[in-house]
Amino acid sequence: MKVQLAGEFRADEQSAPDVSIVMPCLNEAGCLEQCISNAAEALSLIALRYGLSGEIVVADNGSTDGSQAIATDHGARVVDVARRGYGAALIGGGRGARGRYIVFGDADGSYDFRESVAMIGALEDGADLCMGSRFRGGIAKGAMPWKNRYIGNPLLTGLLNVLFGAGVSDAHCGLRAVTRETFDGLRLSGAGMEFASEMVIKAALQKRTIREVPATLSVDLRDRAPHLRPWRDGWRHLRYLFMLSPTSVFVVPALTGLLFAMLIFAAALTQAAFPELQQRFGDYWIVAASAMAALGHQTLILALAAHLYGVREGYRLRGPRAAALTGLISLETMLISGAALAVAGLGVLAATALSWSARDFGPADSALPAVGGTLLLMLGAQNIFGGFLLSVIAGNEARFLGEEAVA
Repeated sequence: MKVQLAGEFRADEQSAPDVSIVMPCLNEAGCLEQCISNAAEALSLIALRYGLSGEIVVADNGSTDGSQAIATDHGARVVDVARRGYGAALIGGGRGARGRYIVFGDADGSYDFRESVAMIGALEDGADLCMGSRFRGGIAKGAMPWKNRYIGNPLLTGLLNVLFGAGVSDAHCGLRAVTRETFDGLRLSGAGMEFASEMVIKAALQKRTIREVPATLSVDLRDRAPHLRPWRDGWRHLRYLFMLSPTSVFVVPALTGLLFAMLIFAAALTQAAFPELQQRFGDYWIVAASAMAALGHQTLILALAAHLYGVREGYRLRGPRAAALTGLISLETMLISGAALAVAGLGVLAATALSWSARDFGPADSALPAVGGTLLLMLGAQNIFGGFLLSVIAGNEARFLGEEAVA
């Protein structure tokens, strides 16, 4: 049966619709007709409640079962997406959509598009992104594997909220709505299932207004296994969370290593100043502290590089903390501080060599001077090379914490 999009909500060919319902599609011939019919009902309700016109977009990811013809025959517009993957299909469909509001939902019958009516209402009220929550709306028996329902989704959503403060109960719901301006501003790129996390994370990073409404999940209509692979896709989500969180990946380990290094060096210096104290931190501890300090310092530079990249890509905002650092951190200050550290290190090493000569090249009581001088030289080199790296990432700008600074 052919589903006609009723004239009261369907935009004409010359004008852009208000709402676009986008479905990713890869060989969904068995359930696509019912999904389009359900989406048409949703658009009718949206037209009645809000007076908004709409369209249905099927983002086809290379179907070979005739899904494209089914979509066209039933009133949907097909957007061909060459890049493979769930996220790639949704991004391609979103870019091809013409509405100022975009609803995303799967083409397998697991979601009821009529529940997107409340999402459009949230966008009309000022939200930038409205997520569906299956845990608030209901999950039919057999619709979600137990490990996803009770382990994977709660843990990943909880971690996402901790790292990014999104405040959602279901970060991976496939039914969601977003404004066109927000969709374009998020600069989405995830080709796989991590797209679900990416949209929420980047919206939180940009301080977008995120709302949530209940959504139900039904058993899908497919007669084949779903594209989702729980363990593989769970790992893709987890690694993506850390990719977009330089603080957890870089800053926390770096500061931890630097703290331990400072404590060990402080203890070693105290022992050197007061030889009568019992020796507890020997040369092996000093070498380990040097390694932790060098690695921690380098990791902090990597953290700043990751933040700068996020700003350059447009999904991280410039925050007030950057203003205080603008005049303190630049290519010039990195070069000057690096040169100063290197000169200090060379001075310590020169003094160590003179002391060695004065002892007729005999063994030293402690490796602290040699290790300390070498560490200062390493830190200086890291500042110099790191400064150039940060400038390149900032768009070849010497003041990389200027107008394009990090949050």
